[in-house]
Amino acid sequence: MDDAAAAPRRERPADVPGRGAGEGAGADGLRTPHPAARIEDALAEPVVAAVQDIGGYGGLVYLRSRDRRSLVLCVVAGVPRSLLRTWWRVPVGGALPMSESYRRSESMWLPDERAMMLRFPQFTAALPYSFGSAFHPVHVDGEPVGVLSVLRSAAREPVDERTVRAALRAAGRDMEERLSGFARRMPGREGADAVAYGIDYDDQPVGVKLPAPSLGAVSVGMVEWDLDGDRWSGDDDALSLLGVVREEFGGTMAEVEDRVSPDDLYELRAGRREAADTGQIRGRHFRVLEEAGDDGRIRYRPVELWGHVVRVEGIARLLVGALVDAAGGVTAAEAAERLPDGVFSLDQDGRIIYANRRCQELLGCDLDHMLGHYPWDVLPWLRDPAYEDRYRAAMLSQEPVSYLVHAPDGVWLGFVLYPGVHGLTGRVFLTSAPAGAEPGRSLVPPGPDTAATPELVGTARAGALYHVVQMASVLTEAVTVRDVCLAVAEQLLPAFGAQEIALYTIRDSRMHLLWESGYPEHFLDGFEGVPLTANLPGVHALTTRLPLFFESPEALVTAYPQLLLDTMSAWAFLPLIASGHPVGSCILGWNAPHRFTPEERTALTALGGLTAQAMERARLYDAESAVARGLQEGLLPHRLPAIDGLLSTGRYLPGTQGMAIGGDWYDVIRTGRGVALVIGDVEGHSVGAAAVMGQLRSAVHAFAASGRPPQEVITHTNRLLAELETDLFATCCYIELDPATGRALAVRAGHPPPLLRHPDGHTEILDLPGGVLLGVQPETVYPVTALTLAPGSVLALYTDGLVETPGGDIETGIEVVRRRLARSRTDSVEELADRLVGTARRTEERPDDVALLLTAYDRRPDR
Repeated sequence: MDDAAAAPRRERPADVPGRGAGEGAGADGLRTPHPAARIEDALAEPVVAAVQDIGGYGGLVYLRSRDRRSLVLCVVAGVPRSLLRTWWRVPVGGALPMSESYRRSESMWLPDERAMMLRFPQFTAALPYSFGSAFHPVHVDGEPVGVLSVLRSAAREPVDERTVRAALRAAGRDMEERLSGFARRMPGREGADAVAYGIDYDDQPVGVKLPAPSLGAVSVGMVEWDLDGDRWSGDDDALSLLGVVREEFGGTMAEVEDRVSPDDLYELRAGRREAADTGQIRGRHFRVLEEAGDDGRIRYRPVELWGHVVRVEGIARLLVGALVDAAGGVTAAEAAERLPDGVFSLDQDGRIIYANRRCQELLGCDLDHMLGHYPWDVLPWLRDPAYEDRYRAAMLSQEPVSYLVHAPDGVWLGFVLYPGVHGLTGRVFLTSAPAGAEPGRSLVPPGPDTAATPELVGTARAGALYHVVQMASVLTEAVTVRDVCLAVAEQLLPAFGAQEIALYTIRDSRMHLLWESGYPEHFLDGFEGVPLTANLPGVHALTTRLPLFFESPEALVTAYPQLLLDTMSAWAFLPLIASGHPVGSCILGWNAPHRFTPEERTALTALGGLTAQAMERARLYDAESAVARGLQEGLLPHRLPAIDGLLSTGRYLPGTQGMAIGGDWYDVIRTGRGVALVIGDVEGHSVGAAAVMGQLRSAVHAFAASGRPPQEVITHTNRLLAELETDLFATCCYIELDPATGRALAVRAGHPPPLLRHPDGHTEILDLPGGVLLGVQPETVYPVTALTLAPGSVLALYTDGLVETPGGDIETGIEVVRRRLARSRTDSVEELADRLVGTARRTEERPDDVALLLTAYDRRPDR
């Protein structure tokens, strides 16, 4: 068992349903469990019956947690708990088959990994193995309380879906009756009608073994052997094993020896000496005569004698023991010892329970050190995750799995794993390394129908799993459609050795190219905008929702003779399906014939599902982002008014993180005394922030145009924001400038200080006294500062996004921009604005939007 399974079980209190409900109090005052009162007792038999009816190899039952947010694995039958450790608790709202079956109260049959990939690519990414699975909601009182799942080998004879659903319904009804009875037996619930509330689970899963196939009963008889008088006696079973009838048996040693094969008399007699010398017999093997067959030939039955000496009147003279029918396991173990290959056996959880001598020799480890341990824990050179993954692949697919291992002494070993629902038998043998052999590569072992040297057939599944997990990780950071296309191309091409990739999307029932790499120039032009009825592999993969693999040009031409081929020699056409919705196709090309192994096909199909999910999410992001940015840009001035003596320009740059719009704005407004230069920033990134920004910009514009002085403009705007009760605050810097004289009045409300570059290039940070943010204190009075701008001066108003950097303080950022403004000696405000914003545009992690209002003051007529 794994560590979690080996931990002491914590019993839930008696009033907590699902674990200790219905328990009785013992004499010591503690509550002791009643066997019939544990919730797994109500589930074990129905899940085993469902597995047998469907011809599966494993069954699971999930129950809802107490907080109703999770599904918790309660019962596991036929599958090691450790293999499902990641799935012991899953979110009810997750994109997982058990969660969807529970939420929708619907049955689901996914006959193989391909069906699972198309619907649940995230689930396949974590368990990329070939198996079928069925899911059925479990109800009590008409309310869903859990999910039953049955696992089946995808390589077995297909089973009719109606058979699957009928078996699931029968098991579901049985579970409902048993769970209802369980809940009604809970304290305080006797006779209650509504019992579904009492069905929940928050403990570890309970393992239930599937019934083992009958191998025949082993007969055991009790014997007594008087060592002094050499007389035998035994019960009916022991005499039956000797082949004698009680009435005809005199009990002498001679009669016993007459029943033993002459070749084995020494073993029987040596057993007497062993008992006299050591006080016990540890498994002496000999054969006893059976009745002759119809052909007259003599037959013998193998038996095994165990026993220990007891004292009678102080004298050690009586051997008491057992005669055991050894026709089963003992001879099987002896046969394994005679094999030229190594043979080992793992229990269901993967621990070693047997290894013959040849296996111990090949592995360089004796049985005492291996028993009860995982192979990859005992042997350091087997600790590569690929080997442990092979065990998982065998147990979850219930199909034989083979692979190569490079042992420390330089030899190559072939491993073959033969799984079953109760464990796994393995074979290990010496082999020569095929061309291109690598540890973990799968192989076809030598046998009567194969060559003496194993044939290499594919990469280890752990490698394919790595690519799936790596792609999933990269795609989580891809935001836009372009990001997704770039990530897919950068991951798929090197991971699978392909040279070409093309990503298509559906628009207006036609295929349109999103991204391509590696194709000859203009080669894909003829495929642009093809309808979904076109006879093309990329279209067929999408419309049939099945991936297509062609390992040579001949295979592709045979299927599509009209297709114009490029320079590639093998292709994969992957459908991009997201949540059952067709998104597009992914086409990969190899420049040499390429054999697609089952692992590679599985991984590529899973990656197609992940790509589709990311693509659909990115398309929604791009569309919503375009709407949001359009809304924000619509609230900003489309052009600034032309003012004699002033040259003004504005820049707006959206933040790079998230698609929520912000509240940055700027404006240039004619007033009765001159012109107002305004910049502001509403906190937050949301439609609400943009809406408040629009209201504030309109208010400032109205107050300024009415001729109010700067202090009143900001005071009234502050009061207005407080009255809006939006819970949002804003910063603002307002400067009213008389172009005729260069005199100005400035008011600052929590905003970064403006920058002023003088005609000689000297640039300063204007230390304007300021007040609190707008919307904080409705009655705040903001101070006014008088300024005078000389002709040739440049005034820069900006929001904090221009000067803030991750991990840096705002004062340092302001100083950086001040120096940049001082060094920029251009007379063009447009070019100067581009330079100031350019650095912010190149910053990869800019958390906020950037707004910049740049004004150059010059009274000369020619300017």
